[in-house]
Amino acid sequence: MLDTAFFRRWLALAAAAVDREADRLTELDSAIGDADHGSNLRRGFASVSAALDAEPPATPGAVLVLAGRQLISSVGGASGPLYGTLLRRTGKELGDATEVAPGRLAEALRAGVAAVAQLGGAAAGDKTMLDALEPAVAALGDTTESFAAARDAAEAGAQATVPLQARKGRASYLGERSIGHRDPGATSSALLIAALAQAAEEEA
Repeated sequence: MLDTAFFRRWLALAAAAVDREADRLTELDSAIGDADHGSNLRRGFASVSAALDAEPPATPGAVLVLAGRQLISSVGGASGPLYGTLLRRTGKELGDATEVAPGRLAEALRAGVAAVAQLGGAAAGDKTMLDALEPAVAALGDTTESFAAARDAAEAGAQATVPLQARKGRASYLGERSIGHRDPGATSSALLIAALAQAAEEEA
């Protein structure tokens, strides 16, 4: 079972990964976007860490809802609302449970990813964060071991955006010139799933 401490560790690992990879994310975004994805997410996840320290939530669901709210309020552009929706919806799906089985988290994450798709009007293959998130949630099962498979699926999905032409977001304005570039949103989503897998490995 996954408790509140597990979810806080997941987000702390995600914040560390985003901070470590922020320059790379911005470099990817400079090719097909606003060149601010890394700096925006670094600021957002730093805000998440500060909020969780200042106001420690009592349940896994509350951890994710608070994190989502912080991302929406502190990250500009599209990525704040999209990541905020992912975490808030997942947290709301978990309800008030004090512990969560891995299979229950997988179900909640599927609902969170579906909410992101609805908000952005995108689907896998559009060269967005969904290209990493959808294969990741498809790989999730009812054990923490499946989180490693989700990490690998997310990374493969992010890499697979390179030959795609963007059909959503600012990158879509580039048309065929978006081909040949790895999507920054899919890359940051892969970091989030990798942090989940790392938290699960440390739990074992």
